[in-house]
Amino acid sequence: MGNSRAAVRYAKAILDLAVDNKTTDKVEKDMRSIVATVAESAELRNLLASPVIKSAIKKETLLSIFNGSDAVTEGLITILVDNKRVDLLDEVAEKYIILNEELKGKDLAYVTTAIPLTPPLEKEILKKVTELTGKEVTIENKIDESIVGGFVLRVGDLQYDASISNKLNNLKREFTNSL
Repeated sequence: MGNSRAAVRYAKAILDLAVDNKTTDKVEKDMRSIVATVAESAELRNLLASPVIKSAIKKETLLSIFNGSDAVTEGLITILVDNKRVDLLDEVAEKYIILNEELKGKDLAYVTTAIPLTPPLEKEILKKVTELTGKEVTIENKIDESIVGGFVLRVGDLQYDASISNKLNNLKREFTNSL
């Protein structure tokens, strides 16, 4: 939980800096690249989490992977490495994207499903979420086979869990409590 608050603080600071430099969209593009790259690479996640690998190596590796990024993004990487919080990089990037979308009057809705959403279903979810929030919404589909079926919808601080795994856990809890 503490990491989440720290990630939000870093993301807000980076957003403020990006706004001052008028590079919010460029930095958002960088942040989306960071989220995608970290999600795709188990080796990179291990590098970020490893207490054994020296900070200088982490910084050099990250700056070479994200070469050509905005100076604000490179500054974030440097600060996170120097503060020994580089394991928060992808979380800070996600929070930045959310905050920047909110700044633009848009919300980012994360829909986690066991299989990829079909375009008609994505359009239907987008319509419903826009109706509920009253804002323009962008949907990002995350795949997590552990939820078995159903979906988990997260918009800002709100989360709706209609996954099969959640329902099974609730049944298990009820059963255990009734014994």
